[in-house]
Amino acid sequence: MKRIAQFEKVSKERFIKDWLGTFSLDVTDKEAGSIYDKIMLPKRATSGSAGYDFYSPIAFSLNPSETILIPTGIRVRIEDGWVLKCYPRSGLGFKYRLQLNNTVGIIDSDYYGSDNEGHIFCKLTNDTNEGKTITIEEGVGFMQGIFVEYGITYDDDASDIRNGGFGSTT
Repeated sequence: MKRIAQFEKVSKERFIKDWLGTFSLDVTDKEAGSIYDKIMLPKRATSGSAGYDFYSPIAFSLNPSETILIPTGIRVRIEDGWVLKCYPRSGLGFKYRLQLNNTVGIIDSDYYGSDNEGHIFCKLTNDTNEGKTITIEEGVGFMQGIFVEYGITYDDDASDIRNGGFGSTT
């Protein structure tokens, strides 16, 4: 296996800013800092796993059709020519139709150096057709990321530099 990436936490200051921007009425700076201190880096469950599990920094429940935006506190340094693709954990998708709102999260190698430190967010929706409520406990895997190599066309001339996340390139 090629070793092409390294997960890290974003800075505590970045996490607190993003967490308060997401859950401003529900948490204090001190509480956000405590959440940050408990964040676990993504890891594979077994030597044969393709996906790196992202662990929930908080416990949460989603009723049918409810959505939550989660600042994960994680960023990743990826070698050029690779991308991290994020999906809900398979069992959660199968049992509850838990979905990422953008269907597949794409983390490009140049996202790491963005103004937001390459902070990975995850927006999830409980898309159940069976009326099921999903509960994720703190520290439980909810999303998985898979590194994929990609290519470019012979006539590619992209030269712009990223600065940000969603919608920052076009």
